[in-house]
Amino acid sequence: MGSHPLPEPVTSAGREGLAALLARPRRAIVALDFDGTLAEIVPDPERARAHPAAVPALARLAPHLDSVAVITGRPAGVAVRYGGFAGVPGLERMAVLGHYGAERWDAATGTVRSPAPHPGIAAVQAELPGVLDASGAWHGTWVETAPIENKGGRAVAVHTRRAPDPQGAFRALEKPLAELAARHGLIVEPGRLVLELRPPGMDKGVALADHVRATGADCVLYAGDDLGDLAAFDAVERLRADGLTGVLVCSGSTEVTELAERADLVVDGPKGVVALLEALADAVTGEAGGGTGGAED
Repeated sequence: MGSHPLPEPVTSAGREGLAALLARPRRAIVALDFDGTLAEIVPDPERARAHPAAVPALARLAPHLDSVAVITGRPAGVAVRYGGFAGVPGLERMAVLGHYGAERWDAATGTVRSPAPHPGIAAVQAELPGVLDASGAWHGTWVETAPIENKGGRAVAVHTRRAPDPQGAFRALEKPLAELAARHGLIVEPGRLVLELRPPGMDKGVALADHVRATGADCVLYAGDDLGDLAAFDAVERLRADGLTGVLVCSGSTEVTELAERADLVVDGPKGVVALLEALADAVTGEAGGGTGGAED
């Protein structure tokens, strides 16, 4: 196995967080977004799959940590399937927090816990075709067509990546979809050429903070790529203010720059995230000359 160099965060808080993770990995959580972070963004979201080296890297790293969590807007079961996380030796302490934390899959049990669907989702589904038609942005716009199965009846996503003018369609839909969501007690979560209508009250920051508190970990590394990950960045910064340590990682892209401006460390998309996971695994296991950490192992 070749050596993977460990990149250095550009901020003092990030360097402190990375040092804490390497010194006390059993007290650390590594949490990651799925699309754009572990998996490349693709025109058809149903064809997204984790980077082929992601699961092997996580399986090497996870046994030395408190836990690994994937936090995603997707249903937990879909992320597990697209990620290939089920039944993998080494990932027994993995959790997938789907629908921004409203659902939870635990590798130890292989089961998903989820609440009842919000009644506004069905109403939005019924009205959405008319809203798209009235906006003039229907051509090439793609709505996830099986929200009861693929979204668990808990969110509806409108994608503009296939439209003739993806950014123009996105802008044209922002206001009417916000109004539609508000009429039915939902909110709109913007992303990389996608607008997701979902219930309020949960976001990646809430999900991450709840997970950290439940485990008792005192260090967290979070990696994301999109606007929905800003809430998780906020949560890490609040945890730092409370005395914990953390590392903010941006899976870099040209579509969203807000995360890069706040990150302690920017890597080159999912392949860069995987390289970081491999470098962390080298370090905490002492393999490939990377034995700078793993003191508790």
